[in-house]
Amino acid sequence: MSGGESWRPARETRAQRRWRPGQPKRARSVRATFCSSVLVMEAIVLVFFGLGVYNLNRGDAMAPWALGLALLLALVAVLDCALVTRPLGIAIGWAIQVALVAGMFLEYTMVIVAAGFGLAWWYAVTKGGELDRVNRARAAAEARWRAEHPEQA
Repeated sequence: MSGGESWRPARETRAQRRWRPGQPKRARSVRATFCSSVLVMEAIVLVFFGLGVYNLNRGDAMAPWALGLALLLALVAVLDCALVTRPLGIAIGWAIQVALVAGMFLEYTMVIVAAGFGLAWWYAVTKGGELDRVNRARAAAEARWRAEHPEQA
């Protein structure tokens, strides 16, 4: 009887309805978490970058285009968070890093921001992938141990 217990919430998600006692928790990718964090921070910076370029060049015809492009890139960065578990998502993330570097042609101080986010993205991809490999090896070792020692598991 799902949902009848006093401790259960009135509305459950699909994952909550499928859960059974003793069921192992599905591990989330550390790389996906790191990369998503970097992309969301980049999206926030891109919004402010677009607003800044727009206000600095208000009389130019390119100002609305720069704002629109920055907002579009911010939207792509947020949507890419759903794809970072796949190689396409990582490739889109690298393309966003290149676009940040290209932003220096509109505002020269973007070099510093692009370098910082480029390093953060590189770290998220490499170190996150390394931590995922370590976690998978640890989970496999734990599964082997549980299979060998069912009385203690």
